[in-house]
Amino acid sequence: MIKSLSLLTRKPGMTHEQFVKHWLEVHGPLARKVPGLRRYVQSHILEERTRPDIPSTDVEIDGVAELWRALATPEAKALYADGALFIGRIKSFTIEEKEIVPRRG
Repeated sequence: MIKSLSLLTRKPGMTHEQFVKHWLEVHGPLARKVPGLRRYVQSHILEERTRPDIPSTDVEIDGVAELWRALATPEAKALYADGALFIGRIKSFTIEEKEIVPRRG
């Protein structure tokens, strides 16, 4: 399955809580209106996990968005335009999932 994976960082001057509220309450409903969108997942960062044996990267992330196939429709354009209101920086990738352990129950 091909999808888009984006690492999101909030705009300067915005708190993490403000970012999450807009992302969930405004941006999420806009995604529901996009025709042809197969799936959209918001992964909200709760805490950063570190390992003593591997150094952490110097990247601040407020959330991870996964989007499966969005068509170039007016609704998709509205979704992307809204992103500019609360996302300060973004790093997006087109990825292909390789399921190693399938979902259970």
